[in-house]
Amino acid sequence: MKEKKNILARTYFIYIAMCMFALALLYRICVIQFSQGELWRAKAIAFTTKLDSVEAVRGNIFDANGALLATSLPYYEISVDINAPYITDDVYKNNRDSLAYLLSDLFKDKTSREYLKILNKARKTNDRYVFLQRNVPYKDLQQLKKFPIFRKGRKGGLVTLQKNRRDRPFQSLAGRTIGMARIGIKPVGLEGAFDSTLSGVSGKRLMQQIAGGVWRPINDENEVEPKDGNDLYTTIDINIQDVAQQALIRSLIKNQASHGCAILMEVKTGAIKAIVNLTQSLKDTITYLESFNYAIGYPTEPGSTFKLASFLALIDEYNINLTEKVNVGNGEKVFFDRKMKDAHAPKTNVLTAQEIFENSSNVGTSLLVTKYFAKTPKLYTDKLRAFHLHQKLGLSIPGEGVPRIKQPKDRDWYGTSLPWISIGYESLVTPMQTLTLYNAIANNGKMVKPHFVKEIKRNGITVKTFEPEVIDDKIVKDETIKKAKQLMEGVVTNGSGKGLNIKAFKVGGKTGTAQIAKNGDYKKYGTTYQASFVGYFPADNPLYTCIVIINSPSKGVYYGGLVAAPVFKEIAEKVYSGSLDFIQPINNQKNLITKVPDVILSKANEIATLSNSFSLPASQNLGEKYVTRNKKDSTKISLIENNIEKQLKKGIMPNLQGLSAKDAIYLLENNGVQVQLLGFGSVQKQSIEAGQKIKKGNKLILILS
Repeated sequence: MKEKKNILARTYFIYIAMCMFALALLYRICVIQFSQGELWRAKAIAFTTKLDSVEAVRGNIFDANGALLATSLPYYEISVDINAPYITDDVYKNNRDSLAYLLSDLFKDKTSREYLKILNKARKTNDRYVFLQRNVPYKDLQQLKKFPIFRKGRKGGLVTLQKNRRDRPFQSLAGRTIGMARIGIKPVGLEGAFDSTLSGVSGKRLMQQIAGGVWRPINDENEVEPKDGNDLYTTIDINIQDVAQQALIRSLIKNQASHGCAILMEVKTGAIKAIVNLTQSLKDTITYLESFNYAIGYPTEPGSTFKLASFLALIDEYNINLTEKVNVGNGEKVFFDRKMKDAHAPKTNVLTAQEIFENSSNVGTSLLVTKYFAKTPKLYTDKLRAFHLHQKLGLSIPGEGVPRIKQPKDRDWYGTSLPWISIGYESLVTPMQTLTLYNAIANNGKMVKPHFVKEIKRNGITVKTFEPEVIDDKIVKDETIKKAKQLMEGVVTNGSGKGLNIKAFKVGGKTGTAQIAKNGDYKKYGTTYQASFVGYFPADNPLYTCIVIINSPSKGVYYGGLVAAPVFKEIAEKVYSGSLDFIQPINNQKNLITKVPDVILSKANEIATLSNSFSLPASQNLGEKYVTRNKKDSTKISLIENNIEKQLKKGIMPNLQGLSAKDAIYLLENNGVQVQLLGFGSVQKQSIEAGQKIKKGNKLILILS
């Protein structure tokens, strides 16, 4: 009996314990469900949803004339929720075959049977998010929205995610200067320099995680809309850019050169109108790519184009006469332990300073520089530094090469340094720096910084303008500039650049042929040649400077006058022939009107505004009234009121010829007439003739000019 009581006691104890545990569990469920429900639901949502960044549309880049150089094109990731509430079984069954067929026809990556299988499987497994396609262009998205089921938008299960892809409509033209913006890679060129301006501000979109770790947007609209980037308007003229690229590439192919560059700069402002950088492809010898910006990022020994700097130093410091004579012998001279040679033996042993520069005599230039600066070499290098050849230009585009002008205190200064620096060796200068120096002489001594951007706009409104920056108001004296121009114009008339043979206008410039190290290492790779020509045009009133550099020509011809100068000539002649800047006005008087122009049917205040803008003689302003010109008065724009509005109010069709489409629609539709326009411009013909009775609801067809 006692044992039975013990068993019952234990049973009751276990039963009571289980009841208490059940009650505690029930209590906890109630607390979680009702008291803490909001808290746990919020935590659940936090673990399955997130705010994702929505990429802003990157701003456009335009050329100087508004041509599009770089833009962001929208592409879409397409998915489907085939189990959306709107898609009932009847809707799905009636439309699935046609939807599968249209998807196959549009994307052309699967058969209609395969697409139907995907849709049926998702429907059967109640899958709420099925990926269909990436990189769908905007025009294809518009077609998708018209497909069966999808035409209901989000209710029809169509889910889209927009991605933007950068595109350059002109492909390689100025490609390295414009740059390219890609996800995860730091932009280069203007894309990199103005990244914060172009990129805009990202938005936010609420995403939900579903089965398989896939994230899908919760709402059709973004929670925070992105703020699109600003637009960049450059100084580049894409037409000139095309001319420069075609001219350069022909010379590179002809001479089988490894790479080359060409730059065209506006003299007064420093605006870069064209900049070409081409490198020979590794695949073949006739394909050249914009893969490195040699124009700004590749300092080399410039060779004979540097002689201008030497002559500027000589003239500005010692005012040497261009008729000063120098005995150059047979064009060979030993400076300390090293022999210097001219490319061509001189016709006479004695040359003037003018002839030395014109014929690019190495020996003559070095003899002049050592004559005046041998005792004070620092004075010479200080003059070169005064021309800002030792420092970066501070360009807006990143990647500018580091120049170098050696000084006597440097450890690698030798007894041969002064004569060799004078002819463009033992120094490092970028093509853009050389061009900037020549541009300063063309600009009467004022050195301006090269620049690539005119303004920044947002929604067509200018938010920032970039004015020309002056590096130095006067790098040399006026007399020095005068002599320097005489030297450079003599090169083209009598010297190494006379092969240019440009008859339409005068040019000033300098040829250059430098023997440089391959890949920057004489000992390892040996030497090659760099041919160059830099100058300005037209010489009488310089508007542009241009530099052309061609590296490693391999067809046996490597002189600047034969390899680079023809490229300069083609660019200069085509720019000259295609620009109004070079054309002198036939009549620059203000009063050019011989008779008063006619006036189309318009409002009087609009005619008055135009008259004032063009300084045309006009009579009274009749405000908002529609007017035409009184042709009896030929001395000024005399206006008379047209009764077009009164006729319409009386139900009579007026003569609408000459009326703008905007005004025609306004007048006619305000009087109940339905208007259909064909064409654009002003009214030429009307389907209801003037003078006929009209009433509200009549349809009128207007043929525009």
